[in-house]
Amino acid sequence: MADTATAQPVQPMPNKKRFWNETRRSRATAYAFISPFFILFAIFGLYPILFTFYLSFYKWDALGPMKYVGFKNYHLVTSDPTFWISFSNTLIMGLMGTVPQLIVALLVAVMLNSALNKFKNTFRILYFMPNITSIVAVTLVFSTMFGNNGMVNWLLNGMGLESVPFNSGWWGVKIAISTMVMWRWMGYNAIIFLSGLQSIPTDVYEAARIDGANRGQQLLYITLPLLRPFILFVTLVSTIGALQLFTEPYVYLGQSGTGSTRQEGVTMVTYLYNEAFGNGFFGTAAATAVLLFIATILFSVLNMVLSSRMGGDTGGKRA
Repeated sequence: MADTATAQPVQPMPNKKRFWNETRRSRATAYAFISPFFILFAIFGLYPILFTFYLSFYKWDALGPMKYVGFKNYHLVTSDPTFWISFSNTLIMGLMGTVPQLIVALLVAVMLNSALNKFKNTFRILYFMPNITSIVAVTLVFSTMFGNNGMVNWLLNGMGLESVPFNSGWWGVKIAISTMVMWRWMGYNAIIFLSGLQSIPTDVYEAARIDGANRGQQLLYITLPLLRPFILFVTLVSTIGALQLFTEPYVYLGQSGTGSTRQEGVTMVTYLYNEAFGNGFFGTAAATAVLLFIATILFSVLNMVLSSRMGGDTGGKRA
């Protein structure tokens, strides 16, 4: 009787097969929800990249059969003086449009974050509006402003200075295009810097003011070090965007009827576009795209290395 009273009912063993089926079913459901992104990325992202690498070793005019030429396309591109002019133009306009843009964007972000500014939301919208404006429309407006008889030369003449050939001069074209790039992306970067400024605790500034630090010292020793991740991100994105500059020079130079082949403003992407759709040399265009891809990676890595070293030096000094 005691054994019968103390005996516990036998619990059925969990069904392992059913458990694993439910696990696989839940995983399949999760993968089904995220599969559209990977499918679209494979079709419109990964496949074009792989096909570009493949096409760079072939001669093709997009109509006839493809002919394998090995590294001849790379030799043709690197031996073309116009390619190196486009490379130097890309770097020059990248520096002219990116460096002042980041400095002004940081100053604008500091102004927007100031407690003295009573119209913060209005100014934030105004500074961000150029980023959502059509690039073609912006370029057409700036083409009129930087014309031979445009507003910029009118202001220069009013100050007693000579007119600048913004449509044909070697440096004039670069100044005009760099100004467009700076005007378009300055507000976007300012909003990113503003989000970084708002993430800095106010207690840090209060402690610095108690210790006697002025606004300049707060900016140099508190704001900039704590904004380093945001500065790295903005610099990296701006560098990649500068290397991919296309619409501004293409539309701006196209106003004169010569398209994107003018050497004073041709960039690597306009050179690539002209090779493919102007000359019908898709092999050399693909080789140019691969070289641009390699240059983008190199400059991105260089930015990250320099930023990390700057961060290490700053951290060592503070320690």
